[in-house]
Amino acid sequence: MATVMAATAAERAVLEEEFRWLLHDEVHAVLRQLQDILKEASLRFTLPGSGTEGPTKQENFILGSCGTDQVKGVLTLQGDALSQADVNLKMPRNNQLLHFAFREDKQWKLQQIQDARNHVSQAIYLLANREESYQFRTGAEVLKLMDAVMLQLTRARNRLTTPATLTLPEIAASGLTRMFAPALPSDLLVNVYISLNKLCLTVYQLHVLQPNSTKNFRPAGGAVLHSPGAMFEWGAQRLEVSHVHKVECVIPWLNDALVFFTVSLQLCQQLKDKISVFSSYWSYRPF
Repeated sequence: MATVMAATAAERAVLEEEFRWLLHDEVHAVLRQLQDILKEASLRFTLPGSGTEGPTKQENFILGSCGTDQVKGVLTLQGDALSQADVNLKMPRNNQLLHFAFREDKQWKLQQIQDARNHVSQAIYLLANREESYQFRTGAEVLKLMDAVMLQLTRARNRLTTPATLTLPEIAASGLTRMFAPALPSDLLVNVYISLNKLCLTVYQLHVLQPNSTKNFRPAGGAVLHSPGAMFEWGAQRLEVSHVHKVECVIPWLNDALVFFTVSLQLCQQLKDKISVFSSYWSYRPF
């Protein structure tokens, strides 16, 4: 097929008509499809109760691990917050069983879910600003909108797929350590985060490094999951991670949301590719 620049007058007229149809009709069809998909994604994050004005429903998830039964428990998720946590930890050395749960007056916000939901809402807002009556004049205008929407969707996806890296002092200083009753022992740290479609709970057991220890003290940097042997300084003490227990549970609606993000990003890219076919028109012919 002849390129746009080398096309005959008749071919150019056909291409111009195709581009006109693309800008006036197909672009809006894709925008409607994107809004429908992202509204479904947004519903996954809100999880309303039985009534339209009712509170967000609570979901209980049983924690599990393929490698160990040292940690067992149930986490209760209410929208973007952990409303309850009930955890049992079997201490490796003496098999002592520790039980700790959230205080009744406390909830722990999962910032990853909150941020992902906000990015979805921003993407929907960008799409809704281009109503059916809006006439796109150039391909560049469509590309600009698609890039803005894709940026929000990529950020939403990344918040779920890429947990924050934290140092051990940051975990120790987190308000999560003060959520439990009875209070956590001083030799335990707890972290909770989202990884893809899973809610993960990590428990770190610590021991104090004595001042006369022959170990070369090297503070650990930031990580999603620290390994045994990681060291850090907290208060007047130098501490080392002796055991790490990670348990997790699958959140089905997070998996749905990730699928919606992927499909939406593909639709945006497909529309960009179609627009690019007519790129030679952008600089001199609006429609």
